[in-house]
Amino acid sequence: MIVIPMAGLSSRFTRVGYTVPKYMLPLDGQTVFDRAVGSFAQYFDREPFLFIARSVADTEAFIAERTRSLGIPDVRTVILDRETAGQAETVECGLIDARIGDDTALTIFNIDTFRPDFSYPKDDWFKTSDGYLEVFEGEGANWSYAAPIPDAQEPRVARTTEKQPISNLCSNGLYYFRRASDFRSALFDERAAMSAPELYIAPLYNHLIARGKKVHYHLVPKNAVIFCGIPAEYEALGGMPPP
Repeated sequence: MIVIPMAGLSSRFTRVGYTVPKYMLPLDGQTVFDRAVGSFAQYFDREPFLFIARSVADTEAFIAERTRSLGIPDVRTVILDRETAGQAETVECGLIDARIGDDTALTIFNIDTFRPDFSYPKDDWFKTSDGYLEVFEGEGANWSYAAPIPDAQEPRVARTTEKQPISNLCSNGLYYFRRASDFRSALFDERAAMSAPELYIAPLYNHLIARGKKVHYHLVPKNAVIFCGIPAEYEALGGMPPP
């Protein structure tokens, strides 16, 4: 299942004059939503899609119209009536409301990032992995990070952090969990001893690692990912600034 949490407030955009949520903004004849969801085009007819959003700007109707236009046959939409404590809790709310089973595999991705031609890893390790996060080589204090296990035969993760550089492996916002039950139990543990002010997804992997689960990273070129999370990035891609 592809899970797209989109319950943020788009505050960086509204502060500079944008009047609709960023996923509704036009871009090259499409919308930001189309570009982000289009990352998974080869899975449109192979996996269900779950969208989790706020009850603003008639978003439920917008999702229905855009997914119909994109040709996605299996769409579940959960509309939240409150803010959450972070992206991980947003996903949890969606899984509960949509009654997603524990054995369902989850691929979680941001609504303001584009990953053209995404496909799951072809490497042998993916067949037995309990979860992985996609990463690129970078630096800075605004990313989630994965520290690799030194000299491992597979790209195994030793630990993850949120906005604390511990390596040069930065998450691009794509997170995979082999089983929804692992996501839920890891979130339970994280909520009991939060490692950050919000409930982020990357730190959940630490709880799986502590239980002996196999967590991997998948390294992709930085230019394979296009970010559109702030007005400057949107406008650099050709988006129109507010009047």
